[in-house]
Parts: sequence; structure tokens; C-alpha cells
Amino acid sequence: MKVRIKFSKKGPVKFVGHLDTMRYFQKAIRRAELPIAFSGGYSPHMIMSFAAPLGVGIESQGEYFDIELTRTVPTDEIVSRLNAVMTEGVHVISARQVEDGKAGKAMSLVAAADYFVQFREGKEPKCSWKERITEFLSQTEILVTKTGKKGERQVNIRPFIYKMELRGDKIFLMLASASANYTKPETVMEAFVKWLGEDYPDFACMVERLEVYADKGTEECHQFVTLEALGEKVE
Repeated sequence: MKVRIKFSKKGPVKFVGHLDTMRYFQKAIRRAELPIAFSGGYSPHMIMSFAAPLGVGIESQGEYFDIELTRTVPTDEIVSRLNAVMTEGVHVISARQVEDGKAGKAMSLVAAADYFVQFREGKEPKCSWKERITEFLSQTEILVTKTGKKGERQVNIRPFIYKMELRGDKIFLMLASASANYTKPETVMEAFVKWLGEDYPDFACMVERLEVYADKGTEECHQFVTLEALGEKVE
């Protein structure tokens, strides 16, 4: 049975890195006594795949990982067993059975993600920035400098910003998140503030990831679907 787990990560645990989060869930699965499947060979390990690593210091309402179980377990039971052993700040939201070949691995499916971004107190731009988001997005090019193995290069991130709009005092972003076009919310915010003609201070924003999506459409016409929606409940 292949299962996709959705969980949230809030509070002090947001400072726990990706690898330690993986280790935490490995221990939690053992404590929950789920019939987890292991790989073969001399060094067997749990068959587990996380969808998209979450940066240190970022909270999330929608993280995913896939596991394989040796037998069928009702999905509501999986959720209750895991939540019974969760630490403060981590909550399992849902479990869904996914079929091999149809849903694919969580990591390879990720195409986009939603975020809320909020300026920290005292680090907002001094100008009237809220009224200028639409103007910022009207550009055909938003160039940023990225550093890779081959050195620095200019990248146009405008095609990878699917949505950017003000919601209350927060900025809602929907950004590309595939391995080939992964776009950090901090990169967008830095580009926005510099476009306003101001300096972007260190640790200027607080970021919360809201959801992760697969793309069932085409490059010209996206059709974003949550990773949760690709599975089904099992009674």
C-alpha cells in the first residue's frame, strides 16, 4: 500500500531542517507501529519520499511525503496513529492511498507552491508598496542573479510567478517549484523591493508555505492539483 501523508509544521519546529524532519518521521512511524516497508540489500531503509524540502525557518500548512506499507491500513487510522505520537508543532492532516504509475512519486510531481509572505516589523519598504504589486507583475522580465556551479547568471523569474497579490497585510504568492524552475519567495520579494528602489534588509520577511501542487495541464495551460487530491481515502 502506497500512502501519501500531508502534515503541517509550525512554531519552533520550523527551525528543524529537512534531514532532521525526515529522521523525526522515521522514528514517529516506528512509534505509531505502522507496517512500514523497507528496501532490500545490506542496508535496508524505510521506503519514504518527501515532496519538497522546506527551508529552515519557514512554517507550512501543507507538506507531503510518501511511504509504502506492507499491508492495507485505513487512512483515518494512519492519521490517528501518527498524531498520537506527534510532537508539538507537527500535525498530520491527511493520509491518502496513491497508485503506482498513476500518481507518481511526490518529489517528481511538485510543480508549484502557495505562500504567504509578510514583512517583519520595521522592515517594510518606506514607499507605498501595496499599490505597486500589479505594476511589478506587468513587467515581461524580472531579472535576478543566481549563482550555480558555472558561476553567476541572470535569470528571468517572471514566467515562474503564477500569482502575486495582496491579501490583508500579507502577500500571497504562487510560484513554480519544480526542480528546473524552483523559485524561492525570498527571491521574488528581494526583486520586488529592489524594483521599488530600496534596499532589501536581511531577514526582511516571514514566510509560510500553504500548499504544494502537481501540474496536470500543459506548459501553456497549467492545471494545478494538490498532491492530496491525487490520492483517495481507504476505509
